[in-house]
Amino acid sequence: MSHKRIPKRKAVIAVGGVAALGAAALLLPNANASQDDAAGDATPRTFKATDASDLATRLQGLLGETFAGSYYDSGRQQLVVNVADGDDNAIAQAEKAGAVVRQVANSIAELKSAAQTLRTKATIPGTSWAVDPRTNKILVTADSTVTGTNWDKVESTVRSLGSGTATVKKSAGTFKTFVSGGDAIFSQVQGGTVRCSLGFNVTASDGSPAFLTAGHCGVAAKQWSDSETGQPIATVDQATFPGEGDFSLVKYDDPATQAPSEVNVGNGQTVQITQAADATVGETVFRMGSTTGLHDGTVTGLDATVNFQSETDPGGVDTVTGLIQTDVCAEPGDSGGSLFTQDGGAVGLTSGGSGDCTNGGETFFQPVTTALQATGATLGDAGAGTGAGGGDQQAGGEGVGGTADPSATGGEQSGTGTGDPSGTGADDGSSLTQTR
Repeated sequence: MSHKRIPKRKAVIAVGGVAALGAAALLLPNANASQDDAAGDATPRTFKATDASDLATRLQGLLGETFAGSYYDSGRQQLVVNVADGDDNAIAQAEKAGAVVRQVANSIAELKSAAQTLRTKATIPGTSWAVDPRTNKILVTADSTVTGTNWDKVESTVRSLGSGTATVKKSAGTFKTFVSGGDAIFSQVQGGTVRCSLGFNVTASDGSPAFLTAGHCGVAAKQWSDSETGQPIATVDQATFPGEGDFSLVKYDDPATQAPSEVNVGNGQTVQITQAADATVGETVFRMGSTTGLHDGTVTGLDATVNFQSETDPGGVDTVTGLIQTDVCAEPGDSGGSLFTQDGGAVGLTSGGSGDCTNGGETFFQPVTTALQATGATLGDAGAGTGAGGGDQQAGGEGVGGTADPSATGGEQSGTGTGDPSGTGADDGSSLTQTR
């Protein structure tokens, strides 16, 4: 990765990008514009996804314990809110606010109880589960390594919860963390080079410039460089993995570093990141990674639990909770990379998943909002106080000028490397992995 020197060092690890794009044709400037002006008081309104998410949060407070989840119907651009045993007055208020209200059988409390049963009885490497508000059930996924008695245990646990509460499906790949990503970052460790992706530039709580990436990257190595053979430019300050998340806060070593709040999507284009955004089931999201470039997909579940095969204990499991589940593809090297919305919302950091960008699969992301809250960091330009203009930003040696719509440039990202944290070669993407 190249970078340009200016009087005060500017970090040109752009927020999550390399060269060409895939999925670019989808980012149309006004594709999700709100169209609710003509809606009647109790007629479902149309919203862009971020506005739907805000409304869902407000309605959750209004409906209280009867709120049973929500999702965004991207085809109709409507917010669908599930209600379990809600009173007529609260439902009427939700409808007046423009939501589509749907009566369902399972409350959030019941679904969380089912998830706890899974945690107790089916914490097996290669499994995951998340609430799917579209079906009002827990969706359990088992990867290709879950066979024999382990598969029997998963099936019997799901069956004990009842067909109206949980379902299970098999995934062709294997859950793994994906080492490598956004704009590539590197660290030299015993046994080889660890490669991950930068997620989003932030300002640490002490005002210093920093960035977020995957927690399993921060656990794997302490110091990070913007080139495979370069000197370290940043040091891990905090790292969480496994447990309640998969995120790291990494501080730039030079306090004068200027870290623009943008995602570099290649071809001289960037997307300005203006806010942290909670994910909404059903919304379209975009992922940028240094291995596979730009890809899009849909949020399919929230508060997901993923049981990765432990990288340090052959018989152990690394359980991570609170993740976003999507059908966006990713591959080794994409770990830590940016998940964002068309209008500049920072949504997630690539954690891991199954499959690849040829056959597809599931990918899980650490919510940015949770990572910011845990680390005390804030989104926005860090360090020497320049704005996040793209004129000095570089990717792959080409100058980047101005901002652009990441979905409007076409082309598929070609792989730029096959980082393997163990130094033994490229991962084939066939298992449930983390994406360092």
